[in-house]
Amino acid sequence: MSTPPSSRHPWRLYLVGGAVRDQLMGQTPGDRDWVVVGARTQDLAALGYVPVGRDFPVFLHPETREEVALARTERKTARGYHGFEFHADPGVTLEEDLRRRDLTINAIAQDEEGHLIDPWGGQADLQAGILRHVSEAFAEDPVRILRLSRFAARWPSFTVAEATQALCRTMVDEGEVDALVPERVWQEISRGLMEPRPSRMFSVLRECGALGRLLPEVDRLWGVPQPPEHHPEVDTGVHLMMVLDATAAEGAPLAVRFAALCHDLGKGTTPHDQWPRHIGHEARSVHLLLGICQRLRVPQDCRELAELVAREHGHIHGSLEFTPAATVRLLDRLDAWRRPERLPLILQACRCDARGRLGREQGAYPQADRLMQAHARAAAVDTTAVAQRAAAEGARGPEIGQRIHQARIEALSQG
Repeated sequence: MSTPPSSRHPWRLYLVGGAVRDQLMGQTPGDRDWVVVGARTQDLAALGYVPVGRDFPVFLHPETREEVALARTERKTARGYHGFEFHADPGVTLEEDLRRRDLTINAIAQDEEGHLIDPWGGQADLQAGILRHVSEAFAEDPVRILRLSRFAARWPSFTVAEATQALCRTMVDEGEVDALVPERVWQEISRGLMEPRPSRMFSVLRECGALGRLLPEVDRLWGVPQPPEHHPEVDTGVHLMMVLDATAAEGAPLAVRFAALCHDLGKGTTPHDQWPRHIGHEARSVHLLLGICQRLRVPQDCRELAELVAREHGHIHGSLEFTPAATVRLLDRLDAWRRPERLPLILQACRCDARGRLGREQGAYPQADRLMQAHARAAAVDTTAVAQRAAAEGARGPEIGQRIHQARIEALSQG
């Protein structure tokens, strides 16, 4: 990063956070964040740094546009992650700034000469594979529980320090996570779903009690049995985590992973006297996932795909036995004619559902190929010509639609 010579200014610039951590892990750093120690707001402004911070002094470097923040301390003033009072002046030290960060592995700095400053033992925790909070300041920001769980999903071999997990439990017990705003919860959960082992995120959240506060619809799935002949793993929560990890193994997009998360929510509301069967859980799953989507303001593409998968995954699993008429009706319900690009995503979620079962992780899923082929044959029907012939014969409105529907069935029957 191009900076004015240090000899001209009393302040010092340090690379901090994830960029330093990633370098030490041999990974390509993402965005680079910088902290300046010993400077005042007017010092940076005079050199062309552009102020962008609303709550505390953050600037964009005039050449690289990378973020540069004044070293600061903070004090908790209210619940949630907005309730902070920040203090930034030339007297704040680098060690004080690093102390307020979340995890020791994110509290390592590097000066302009490449020397590492690691007052909180981040390098040792990196080598040992431990996620550990830096200080008691961790407890002041409930978003850090979500970040911790996301990092656990990113690096499955890392363990969470016992003291950190205990601190998270205390934060949950004191109601800190209840103050989180929906947009931030969705932001962190969606990012965690995209990590290599998303199940780790939910296990960490569940261990400290945060999952029950943030996603009670998911949390209640543990301890709910399923028929062992279909689910050798039996426990619905265990199955769900296997499904999520199957989506990650396939590199599935976010909408598929969210659909996997929500596909069996209704099993958590099955009356105990009906266990291990879950008749009608599909409709209950749709109802519950729509509640989550409204509460967390989930994007429309994720909501729509999740609704289709929750409602139809049982039918898709059983579709190998479907007649041409039943197959066309299924494709109708999937809106496959109008939105064909979603069909592979729906089928990917269902394939991961089928593979999220003990001993069946690599199982074949011929239903996907069969439905894709059926869709291709039926979609090849010239619906314009069918509609014109029907209209010439006096058909109107719904009757024309029925003629098209029947033409698709005939296309599958001939195949």
